[in-house]
Amino acid sequence: RGTRLPLSPDRCGSPINETISFEDFEILDIRVGTITSVSEVAKSNKLMKLTFRFGDHTRSILAGIKKERANPQEIEGKQALFVLNYLKKNGGEVSQGMLFDIGYADNITPCLAVPEIPVPNGQEPDDVMRSRIMIQWQ
Repeated sequence: RGTRLPLSPDRCGSPINETISFEDFEILDIRVGTITSVSEVAKSNKLMKLTFRFGDHTRSILAGIKKERANPQEIEGKQALFVLNYLKKNGGEVSQGMLFDIGYADNITPCLAVPEIPVPNGQEPDDVMRSRIMIQWQ
């Protein structure tokens, strides 16, 4: 991890991480999926197991949302953004991705990063979005 850039005092959140290249960004496999179930992880006071659908397949991830929401199951049936090429083992469980969840660490009501309108499960950022990002980073 690089040096974090300072954050403006009128903004919520942690300092901004060091800038990365577009090639670094392209490594991430970000896709939209629908959360089909949210269940307890045995012996964990923090983790919940989320199963989500990406079109032709499903995956499970572990997310530290148990203390973030009064009812973690409220996110079942919602679409959200995930990083799919992230793998982490936690005890006897394997997380096959990472959920984009916003807010809890900054003491605001947590929410999911979601597409503006429903899109097909498995959808990834298109070339237009990637082009806009690349232009902004140049």
